[in-house]
Amino acid sequence: MALTRNFKQTVIERVERDPLFAKALLDEAATLFLSGEPETARLILRDLVNATIGFEQLAEITDKPSKSLHRMLSQRGNPSMDNLAAIFGAVRHWLKVAFDVHTIEAA
Repeated sequence: MALTRNFKQTVIERVERDPLFAKALLDEAATLFLSGEPETARLILRDLVNATIGFEQLAEITDKPSKSLHRMLSQRGNPSMDNLAAIFGAVRHWLKVAFDVHTIEAA
C-alpha cells in the first residue's frame, strides 16, 4: 500500500519550517497572475494564506469578510484588483518581503 499525505498539510508544514519556500510560493503566485494564469495563482495564494496568515487574520487586515476572501481565492474566484492587491500586500507584509519586478522587452 502506498503512503500518501494531504497536500495542503504538506504545504503548511513546509512553509512553517522553510521561510524561503513561502517566499517562493508568493513569487510564483505573482508571476502566474502576471503571466495570465490566474486560476493557478489563486490556488497557490490560497494555500499560502492557509499556511501563514490564515483567513481570519487576513479578513481583519483587509477589512473583508473571511468567507469572501475564501471565494476570491477559489478556483473560480474573481477578486478585483483592489482586493488582490490587498491580499498580496498582507501576505507580503506577513512574510516580510518586497517584490522586485523585472520586465523583458518584446523583440
